Amino acid sequence: MALALTHLIRTQFPGDTLRVVLFHDSAEEIPLSTLARAQVGPYHTNTAEGLKLARRLLLAQRKDMRQIIMITDGKPSALTLPDGRVYVNSMGLDPRILQATFREVALCKRSNIMINTFMLARDRMLVEFVKKVSEICRGKAYFTNTVTLGQFILMDFMKRKTMRVR
Repeated sequence: MALALTHLIRTQFPGDTLRVVLFHDSAEEIPLSTLARAQVGPYHTNTAEGLKLARRLLLAQRKDMRQIIMITDGKPSALTLPDGRVYVNSMGLDPRILQATFREVALCKRSNIMINTFMLARDRMLVEFVKKVSEICRGKAYFTNTVTLGQFILMDFMKRKTMRVR
């Protein structure tokens, strides 16, 4: 999906930029040239750290439209502590991890960064988590599967582009 979005941006919107952040126990930006070979797991999901890195990358750019397209199939289950250690809890939705994640979502909103979330799971607790993220940042939530994921992301991207052009 990200490869198709990269091609679309390069050919149709060359002034735009796409950067990819993988989030697992921590978060890292990966070069687009390595995207086809990227793998994750078996790790926890440090959503807050992923959003923090994405926000930092977006704020360093001087663009009108800043957007995080978050694709996830897991619940937030890890948190980077101030001393750099990683706190993990795979059992349910940990209030400490949720609080840090929602704080980072709110910081994105204050920085005028839209977060649209594409959830690849139907678990009730995860659906509620994604709804809360969307509520905080006024983004959209898409509950999808691997078959329709690409269609949803491309439609959402193109809709925002045409809305901005007018």
